[in-house]
Amino acid sequence: MTIDPAALVARPPIVSHQTVTKRDVMLYALGVGSDDLSFVYEENLQMLPTMATTLAYPGFVWKDFDLGADWKKVLHGETSIELHRPLPVEGELVGETTFGPFFDKGADKGTVAYQKREIRDAEGNLLVTVRNSSFLRGDGGQGGSSEPQPKPRPLPDRPADEVVTLATAANQAMIYRLSGDYNPLHIDPEVAKVGGFDRPILHGLATFGVAGRAVLSALCGNDSSRLKRLDVRFASPVFPGETIRTEIWREGDGIASYRSSVVERDLVVLNNGYVEFA
Repeated sequence: MTIDPAALVARPPIVSHQTVTKRDVMLYALGVGSDDLSFVYEENLQMLPTMATTLAYPGFVWKDFDLGADWKKVLHGETSIELHRPLPVEGELVGETTFGPFFDKGADKGTVAYQKREIRDAEGNLLVTVRNSSFLRGDGGQGGSSEPQPKPRPLPDRPADEVVTLATAANQAMIYRLSGDYNPLHIDPEVAKVGGFDRPILHGLATFGVAGRAVLSALCGNDSSRLKRLDVRFASPVFPGETIRTEIWREGDGIASYRSSVVERDLVVLNNGYVEFA
């Protein structure tokens, strides 16, 4: 069995529901290493914008909904969050996930698949749009868009305007997984070895959350309502306990780029980052 791109594009949305609580908001913040009271204390609580990636989460769709993909060979490629309204720290949320476009790299190379999740509140107001790309390594040669895949956003060829360095804890993945991503790759050493790692790795979206904290601090004064969009490409995994350095380039009124690296290995882990902010 393999994917049918045309059928997936035409598929009705996957609908998911969540009752978000202040506890969820605080737990997520701890999962990405925050100790700022704005994000971990119920008084005057804000939601970190990158928590949008966990809201009304439908699950690991390539496995849970039997979409035809070889789910064991799926890698996360890109993430984008576009914020339309301030994110509530309590309330009912509804997500609708749709698929497409698909970019076929060939039978021996796989397919890049895009998904979009629109998240609304109980009144139907659109709060945030979450976009992801997945690299389906076992599902090439099945057809897809004839258009070229979007190119990564280039970074400025000059020193960064801001650099923010943040540590991760040795148990960071153990905490982050409690926000809903229970992939054993991030906690079970034996599963990590099967995946080609000598120990569990940090969730890519947890790394995204750490970079989001750096961007929010440097560009928005830790005011979540000022962040409007955050995009990134995943480059390499992070191991819990490593230090993440985020370089930020201001590129105009309300526009910036960023990149994150692991200090201990001098390795880029997030690349071609893009920011819009007020």
